[in-house]
Amino acid sequence: MKERVTLKREDQKKTLADQAYKQIEEAIVTLQLAPGSIVSETELVELIGIGRTPTREAIQRLARDRLIRVLPKRGLLVAPLDLMGQMKLLEVRRQVEGLIIRLATKRASDEHRRAFAQLDAEFREIAFANDGLGFVRCDRGFNELCITAAQNEYAEDAMRPLMGLSRRFWLFHHQQCGAALPPLALLHADTAAAMAIGDEEGGQRVFEELLENVESSARISLAMNFSAT
Repeated sequence: MKERVTLKREDQKKTLADQAYKQIEEAIVTLQLAPGSIVSETELVELIGIGRTPTREAIQRLARDRLIRVLPKRGLLVAPLDLMGQMKLLEVRRQVEGLIIRLATKRASDEHRRAFAQLDAEFREIAFANDGLGFVRCDRGFNELCITAAQNEYAEDAMRPLMGLSRRFWLFHHQQCGAALPPLALLHADTAAAMAIGDEEGGQRVFEELLENVESSARISLAMNFSAT
């Protein structure tokens, strides 16, 4: 009986840590926490309203994802925007996310395919509404579903550090440079639609178009010599 209670507490702790991670990650990705700013653990606890222990676990995960850098005796550095780093990230993302999309399209369950179909509809609504924040939230759900459906923990470990940084960079570029949302959202919709019906070739083709769109945005930012610290 005692063991069962312990397991329940551990599950609850994990759930709180997951909630803390999701809330802080969104604050970073949506630029609520400015790139290059220094925050304290106490400030994050107050921001999300979750206790210190789950918040510390979330900070460790965010550090692994390169969204936060722990500065001993100084605080927590929100990762600065790094345009050259973004280009390097895209080199890796093309290979890793391409693999995950292939695996997810092949291995998705019926439940996963229904979820991809729902994301297809949501991305199209977001494109019509030109909703930047809605897009980054929907894209997070798409990434998580792809990882779950792919059923490969090694690919997941390689993909996770790329996700938040990619979404944050796109939103920054959208807000600062006027990057067009509808074409990218529709490419995501087309990718999700292909995955919903198990079309591996179609999904890969649209994904390549999607990456070209993202890389074009990165090159434009690089050419404009944008920097934010």
